[in-house]
Amino acid sequence: MTTPPEPAILTRVDGHVGRITLNRPETLNALTLEMVRLINAALDRFESNESIATVIIDGAGDRALCAGGDIRSIYEAALSGDPSPRIFWEEEYRLNARIARYSKPIVAVMAGIVMGGGVGISAHASHRVVTDTSVIAMPEVGIGFAPDVGGTWLLSRSPGELGTHVALTTERLGAADAITCGFADSFVATGDLSALYLAVESVEADRAIRSTATEPPAGRLAAFSSWINKCYTPDSSEEIIDRLHRYGGDALIAAGEVAAKSPTAIKVTLRALRQARELPSLERCLEMEYRVSTTFLGTPDFIEGVRAAVIDKDRSPKWRPSRLEEVGNIDRFFISHTDDLHLTSKEGAR
Repeated sequence: MTTPPEPAILTRVDGHVGRITLNRPETLNALTLEMVRLINAALDRFESNESIATVIIDGAGDRALCAGGDIRSIYEAALSGDPSPRIFWEEEYRLNARIARYSKPIVAVMAGIVMGGGVGISAHASHRVVTDTSVIAMPEVGIGFAPDVGGTWLLSRSPGELGTHVALTTERLGAADAITCGFADSFVATGDLSALYLAVESVEADRAIRSTATEPPAGRLAAFSSWINKCYTPDSSEEIIDRLHRYGGDALIAAGEVAAKSPTAIKVTLRALRQARELPSLERCLEMEYRVSTTFLGTPDFIEGVRAAVIDKDRSPKWRPSRLEEVGNIDRFFISHTDDLHLTSKEGAR
C-alpha cells in the first residue's frame, strides 16, 4: 500500500494555542500557493475559536522555518508565460497583511533559515522569536528580483541605512542583527524552545516569551553602522558604490557584493526602499511590491538569476544590462495598472 504524502501544513490545538507548522522540510519549507491557502484557512479556524488565545507559526525539521517561495515553479511559469505567479503573489501578500493585522497574538518561531516568503509569514507577526540557528535574509537582488512580502516596509524602517545595506548586499542576519534591524523581537535559545511552547499554552504570549528569552550572542552590524549610514545615504546606486569604494575596508567588501548583483534589481530595489519610507502602511507597501514583482516576471535578469542560483547552480549569472550605468528607465516597475493589488489599509503597521 502506498503511503499518502504528508500534508504541506500541519495544524493542531494545544490547550489555548493554535499551531501552524510548515511541513515541507525537504524543500526547506518553501511556500506554495496551496500552503498559503492552508495557512489562511487555519487562521480562519483559530480566529473564530474563542478557546484559542494565541497562534504559533513554525517549521518542520531543524533547518528552516521557510526558505522562501517555491522559486523553481515561478521560474517555470515565467519561461512559459503562465500567469500563475500573479495569483500566488496576490494571495501571499494578502496573507502577509493579514498576519500583521490578526486579532490574536501570533508567535512566529524564526528558527533556521528564514528568507523571502519566510520573512513574510513571520516578521509581520505580533511576537517574533529568533534562536541561535536563525539565518534571516532578503536575497532577492541576487536572482534579479526585489524584496517583497513586505520586505521593503521592514528594511526601510531599520535603523539608519542598515536596511539598505541588507537589501543591496543580501547580508544574512543572525539573531542579534535581526532584532537590531527590526525583523524580530526576542531571542530564545534552541534548548529553551520546548519551554516556550509549554509556556504559551498556559500564559499569554508576552509573559511566555519573557520567561524564556535571553540576550542573543553579539551581532556584527552595529559595529558597521557608522560607515553603513555614511555610504548608503544617496538615492543613486552608483554613488553608493563609489562611497563604499572610497571608504575602504569592510565597505569595500560590501561594494563588491552590491556590484555582483543584478544592476536592474539594485536600481529598482533602491527606489522601492526609498518609496517605502514614505508610504503610510504595510498594505501600501505590498501593493507597490506587487507592481514591482509582476514586472520583474517578464525581465531577462529574473530568468537568468534563478537559472544561475537554483536551476544550473553555476552561480555565474549574465546580467542584462551588466552595469548600473547601462540600466534604462525603471519607471515601468512602479506604474499603476488596472490589475493592481488592492488591500484594505490600516495605519500603524509594525
